[in-house]
Amino acid sequence: MKNIEISLLSDFYGELLKEQQKRAVELYYNDDLSLSEIAEQLDITRQGVRDCIKRAEQRLLAFEDKLGLMERYKRTEEGLLTIERLCSELKGLGRDDTVEKIIKTAKSLHE
Repeated sequence: MKNIEISLLSDFYGELLKEQQKRAVELYYNDDLSLSEIAEQLDITRQGVRDCIKRAEQRLLAFEDKLGLMERYKRTEEGLLTIERLCSELKGLGRDDTVEKIIKTAKSLHE
């Protein structure tokens, strides 16, 4: 679960990391490389990779604590799905054209 969280946080805040931190996180979490493989690619020690990833994780979590973009995104997605579900339940009650427009708009917002 932590891997998914860090990967998502990297999607939101990765550009705010130092280039080496960003690259190490991408290789570790997205490409599933070992610390040794990353060390070889980044030309640093295995311990250096581990430290770099840990610092990056801390920064990503701190960004989320301060900005909350990922949490806001999750709430928005859940809300849009709820709107779609409720609109589907309203179909057939005489305003199908309006309901369809609402569903279409909600879907376009989370694609």
